[in-house]
Parts: sequence; structure tokens; C-alpha cells
Amino acid sequence: MSGLSHIDEEGRARMIDTSAKPETLRRAIASARVVMARETVEAIRQGHGPKGGIVEVARIAGIMAAKRTADLIPMCHPIPLTHIDIRVAFDADGIRLEAEARARAQTGVEMEALVAASVAALTVYDMCKALDRTMRITDIRLELKTGGKSGDYRRE
Repeated sequence: MSGLSHIDEEGRARMIDTSAKPETLRRAIASARVVMARETVEAIRQGHGPKGGIVEVARIAGIMAAKRTADLIPMCHPIPLTHIDIRVAFDADGIRLEAEARARAQTGVEMEALVAASVAALTVYDMCKALDRTMRITDIRLELKTGGKSGDYRRE
């Protein structure tokens, strides 16, 4: 099991001890995409969703989710987030949600950004399912990570 930091020598799950690690500025950006009918995209863009302001509700849901990541992912450390932002971009057949998380911490904020993007996408789905049962959530992924011992990462 070498290389898996959350598995000990006996194969048991463990939470990493970060107490000896220095605090550094951590930043991560993750994204998700909701593919939908063009009519659904236009309804959201114009603010005519069946449940109200879909983009703003998705932003709030993503922010709230990032703050609860340690409650959802068993081996995640609770992190004092200093910034969370959810950005939304429209195209002809969907919406791209991008979540950015920052903290000065001993461990990274990748999971917080991924959870935020995922929950924002799920919120869009929930709020639009009455309009479009064909929606798909796709491409949940890490786009960028900075800070920490393992170095920076940027998706090509």
C-alpha cells in the first residue's frame, strides 16, 4: 500500500498527522459541468428557473459545502478556509462551475474545492430537474493546486 498516505502498514485507514507540517498558503480550483438542453441553459441565464435564482443558490450551496468537507470526507482535516468563490460560465449546452478555495493551513484545500464544485453542480441539477430530466453532471476535476510540500499542479 505504499504511496497511499491514508492507509497504514497494516492496510487500515488513518488520518494523516499534520502537526509537524508548517502552515503555508494553500489554494485550489476545481470545476464541474452540468450538460443540459439549450432551453434549460437559457431559462437559468434569464433567471426563470422553477425554483428561483439558480446561479445564486448554487453559489451559496458550494460555499456551504466547502465549509463542511471534513464532515463529508472521512480522512479530511477541518481547515480554516479564508476564501471560497464559485464562478459560473454558460455555453450553448450547459454550465461550467468553478470553485476556488484558499486557506493558510498545514494541508491542502483540494477536497474543499472539489466538494464545492460538486455540490454547486448538484444544486443546479436539483433546481432544474423539473425542466430537464436529461441533464448530466460531468468533468468534476481539480484544475489547480498551489502551496505545500508536493508542489504546484495545473491541469493542461
